[in-house]
Amino acid sequence: MAVFGTAAFPTGLKHGTVTVKTEEGTVEVTTYRRDGSYLDHRRPETVEFTASLKEDLLRRDFTINAMAMDLRGEVCDLYHGLQDLELGILRCVGDAEQRLEEDALRILRGLRFAACIGLQIEPGTTTAIHAKKDLLRQIAAERIWVEVAKLLTGGDAVRILREYVDVFGVFWPELLDMVGVDQKNKHHIFDIWEHTLHAMTYTERDLTLRCAVLLHDVGKPRCMTADEEGVGHFYGHPEVGQEIADELLRRLKVDNATRETVTRLVAWHDRDIPRTDRGVRRALRALGEQDLRRLLAVKKADNLAQAPEYHTIQREIDKAEQILDHLIERDACVTLKQLAVSGRDLMELGASGPTVGRGLNQLLDAVVDGVVENEKETLLKYYQTMER
Repeated sequence: MAVFGTAAFPTGLKHGTVTVKTEEGTVEVTTYRRDGSYLDHRRPETVEFTASLKEDLLRRDFTINAMAMDLRGEVCDLYHGLQDLELGILRCVGDAEQRLEEDALRILRGLRFAACIGLQIEPGTTTAIHAKKDLLRQIAAERIWVEVAKLLTGGDAVRILREYVDVFGVFWPELLDMVGVDQKNKHHIFDIWEHTLHAMTYTERDLTLRCAVLLHDVGKPRCMTADEEGVGHFYGHPEVGQEIADELLRRLKVDNATRETVTRLVAWHDRDIPRTDRGVRRALRALGEQDLRRLLAVKKADNLAQAPEYHTIQREIDKAEQILDHLIERDACVTLKQLAVSGRDLMELGASGPTVGRGLNQLLDAVVDGVVENEKETLLKYYQTMER
């Protein structure tokens, strides 16, 4: 505060931090610190100020985050972070197990850095991550989800999921149930977990899609049966998977919009959508354009992770997409808002209360199924003939 005078504001004095206003914006300035004991494996019980930059850098998580630069542009790199960065290596500062014990969230931060930046985790840090993974049980669910959400959209997310599935199994043990489970079915050349990972490689780096593909077959282990010939079947796995996915996402307190979309995609991923105007219209009405396109993307990824001789299904998915494009282009009626009649129109014909909404939905069904044209007079005449 003395150094910066009236330009400084006390925004975190407890941690030695002030905010300084400059012509180019605000800058957070923090004095050198050393941390006390980490009793909760998340935050130090006490923070002490120090005059030593070395001590301040020593408390950092990874070497690539333990560098400092002075106003002349000279870098202080006591723990060889620049070298690790150039080599693409992620390494804890000092003793890896101690760093992770101090703050267990560093386990997921490290995996996230590796997934998003393409870093290789050095052996000592890797060993410590596996050894200390159970400390994640003491981390708030919301904090875990922040890291997992970023990790899933990383370019190397599949590699990290494959190499560290035991870590994810601490908070999502249902994933471990998929590992190594032979599907015993000619459609599949991978076990359930490997099929899932391969499907993710065909998925855009979008959180909702990646999460849906990660969980699309999570219900299979509970549903697996084998017939007299030893062939594996998974009857009902989308519905069971929907329930499990919902539980997993609630466990990490995922926002409702993401949770509801992901579980809907899991429930629909194995459902056949007839490649007809009527079939796609029905799906479009049920899901909306955005989620139907997401569903087709999930179906594509799921199919490409199956045995190559069954990749011909891609043509059918492409056909469904073409029909969808055509429906959108001509603004096909699939919502009540697009319907040529309103509730007021039905009320003028004597409808009241719940029968109004019911009647509108029946009319929309008829339009979607191609039974009647979406034209006001035609719809009103058809309504008078309907059973209500």
